Amino acid sequence: MQLQVGEIVEGKITGITNFGVFVDLGNGATGMVHISEVARTYVSEIREHVKENDVVKMKVLSVGDDGKISLSIKRAEEKKPAERTPRAPRQTTKPDNSFVWMPKKNEGASFEDMMSKFKQTSDEKMSDLKRKNADSRRAKRGSAK
Repeated sequence: MQLQVGEIVEGKITGITNFGVFVDLGNGATGMVHISEVARTYVSEIREHVKENDVVKMKVLSVGDDGKISLSIKRAEEKKPAERTPRAPRQTTKPDNSFVWMPKKNEGASFEDMMSKFKQTSDEKMSDLKRKNADSRRAKRGSAK
């Protein structure tokens, strides 16, 4: 059985460990689904998602030179289109109660501009914290006399 990367295959779960699931693909081929590839949500206990002898569809992620087959259950599932509710533009109210559209702060800014602004804000906050800590130390020393 020649498997191609990206191919969707069916297999029977033959073993479950704390790090993944072993699957019999038929014709003597065995593959493994890592715990991170079992479901689209965080998986702390694999047995909550699959059990032995389940027949599941999986996507072939890789076939190693040593014959190891890496599989994914979550990537074999069809992605559901994201249901997004359209956001209303940012608005503010004028004195006459009419609305004015306000652009987002970073709209049109380059990554470098945003990074520079972040660094500047971060430096200002750190200096404020240092100043407040120094002031509180002075106050404690003054009250101890």
